[in-house]
Amino acid sequence: MVREATLGSLDPVVVAAFDIPLFVLASAFAACGFRVAAIVSTCWTGTVAVALAWYATVTTEAGWGAVTMVAAAGGSVIALCLILLGRVPNEFIIRGPFAFRPAASRATSARHVASTFIQIVVFWGLFLVVVPVTLTALERRWDVVFSFPSFVAPVGFIILVLASGLGLWSAVAMSTLGDGTPLPSATANRLVIAGPYRWVRNPMAVSGIVQGAAVGLIVQSWFVVVYAVAGSLVWNYAVRPLEEADLEGRFGEEFQRYRDAVSCWIPRVPQDRSTRPAPRQ
Repeated sequence: MVREATLGSLDPVVVAAFDIPLFVLASAFAACGFRVAAIVSTCWTGTVAVALAWYATVTTEAGWGAVTMVAAAGGSVIALCLILLGRVPNEFIIRGPFAFRPAASRATSARHVASTFIQIVVFWGLFLVVVPVTLTALERRWDVVFSFPSFVAPVGFIILVLASGLGLWSAVAMSTLGDGTPLPSATANRLVIAGPYRWVRNPMAVSGIVQGAAVGLIVQSWFVVVYAVAGSLVWNYAVRPLEEADLEGRFGEEFQRYRDAVSCWIPRVPQDRSTRPAPRQ
């Protein structure tokens, strides 16, 4: 039964004939420090992942094999980066349209708000509709579905509404108080420490991750929930360090005090009064 779930109608002997030298032995040599073996193992794992994903999509067989190999391919790429570079490169994230650039200071607040809401429509449409729909379809097609309790979908809807409200609140605060937008290529010219930013440093990231998980609950797809969790890891370990380095470079001690006083993920009352908005006169 395990063979059918992971390989479907594929001949396990033929698969093993390639897998043992190109993955098992290559991984063993890679563990001993042979870089060429690490490259071979990673390339083979990626090839098998793509092939099994295609096979599972066309035939509805070997779904769990596709899931396993996609996860293994991701791990292999990370391991290869660590072996070759000693780290996982993340600089490519802030290149091109996503490079950090302050918004044009001549733009009005209304323009920043309009631009921000256009970004919300595009990004929410892509990451909360297109990607989840695609993942859910693959989950059904690969026959790797789990049953969810009946109460999960309504709970997910409530969570989605609350998380979306947080996202909109954060976007308005960023565009009206920061003289910019949440997009890195038109980022805020002023450090925003009011509104939801008073309680948590990255409310838009918190909102987006919770939204993704909530959508997974609504459509009852563990693929989508895992996608949201994976997104949180990518954002925390790849995007956040770059963003905070940019903020520290532009705002210096002001951002350092804010970072020390306000948590990244868990909302809490800031202890440093310098991070609180000044009272109205």
